Amino acid sequence: MRAISPVIATVIIVSVAIAISIAVALWLTGITSGFTQTEDLQIVSSYASGNSTAGWNITLIVKNTGTVAATIDNVFVNGKPYSSQGLNVYVNGTGTGGVFKKFTSTYTINPGDTATIKVEIPKNTSGFTDGQMVNVKIHTASGRDYPATVTLP
Repeated sequence: MRAISPVIATVIIVSVAIAISIAVALWLTGITSGFTQTEDLQIVSSYASGNSTAGWNITLIVKNTGTVAATIDNVFVNGKPYSSQGLNVYVNGTGTGGVFKKFTSTYTINPGDTATIKVEIPKNTSGFTDGQMVNVKIHTASGRDYPATVTLP
């Protein structure tokens, strides 16, 4: 009986080692991808329109540039929840069929999607005047905040 040559044995051992290292690398890539998914909203544009006799509209155009869906669960105006100030918030995005719908509790923006958020400040709302800077902050279910500052015309 003849044994396997040392050269062939070395080639087999190296091939098996390469195959195992590739399998381990793919396995580790799968594990780390679960930890590297991120939520990232970018406020593409923000502006205000209207006046103190008619009320103001603050418009934010938001794009999800992250790798996971972002769920908006509140909107703060000058540090306070919009609902506690008698303000209305409307959302227009992929999930609304292109129509502005009143924001009630949550709104999800999928990766790559864009949404328009409109904060409606009725006339004679206490604490708002022409020329005032207003801080609008979008809060998501993951605990992140995305602020924008606009000046009321």
